[in-house]
Amino acid sequence: MKKIHETKTSFADLGDRKIAYRSYGKGKTVILINRFRGTLDTWDPLFIKMMAKKFNVITFDYSGIGSSTGNMPSEITLVAQDVKDLASALKLDTIIVLGWSYGGLVAQAATLLYPNLVTHSILVGTNPPGKNEVPFEQVFLDSALKPVNDFEDEVILFFEPKSAFSIAAAKASHDRIHKHIDVSKIPSTMETFQIYFKGGDGFREDILNFREQIKKTKTPILIICGDHDVSFAVENWYAVFNQMTNAQMIVYGGTGHAPQHQYPELTSKSIINFVKHTY
Repeated sequence: MKKIHETKTSFADLGDRKIAYRSYGKGKTVILINRFRGTLDTWDPLFIKMMAKKFNVITFDYSGIGSSTGNMPSEITLVAQDVKDLASALKLDTIIVLGWSYGGLVAQAATLLYPNLVTHSILVGTNPPGKNEVPFEQVFLDSALKPVNDFEDEVILFFEPKSAFSIAAAKASHDRIHKHIDVSKIPSTMETFQIYFKGGDGFREDILNFREQIKKTKTPILIICGDHDVSFAVENWYAVFNQMTNAQMIVYGGTGHAPQHQYPELTSKSIINFVKHTY
């Protein structure tokens, strides 16, 4: 397998837009669905490397984000169509979805809308559909909406500032990511931020009743969270999790919004075992 940074960006021509993507490794296909403001470059390369030992890992940019053309919709269900359309363009009959943060909302929509396509769903640092009791912390909003985020913002947004271990993991992850990143592709305008937030608002409004559907789906779901996530509090899962039909949950202590970046090896091993042993 090529080194992570040597993998070139390809484009899936969907007619009305082109979706930028990269592919790593061989095996069952896992499509990584990105966070608020995330691009092809903002996944931790070590996490991708570990996952690519067992899977064909595909990362992509949403329509209108990063290197993809078109326009990003403000409805999560329409954003989930990027996942379906990319899978179709790559002639994939089945996929595993792994959604982080905002991408976890998209992954849930894809799981429920396309049950014949999605075999497993991994939800990282995200929340269930519908109304959740614990809102964003103010520190998230203070840092997340800056045009450019520095390392200190990343610690607040994705890690646990009270933990020396988490801060050290943040530095290691930051250095891996920033060796090869095009920061000009990262969304930086309030106009684009509002598209993400409208999607989140609609997911909470839940007119399609996804909250009840996620409880009943037979698709295996793995939820991975930090114990102190300033944007999507793990506590919001507790009202739903014990009613879910086929779900598992992992919660890391002393961890924030990016458990897969704080513990890339451990998280990848957990995901590999989950997929291997669930049907």
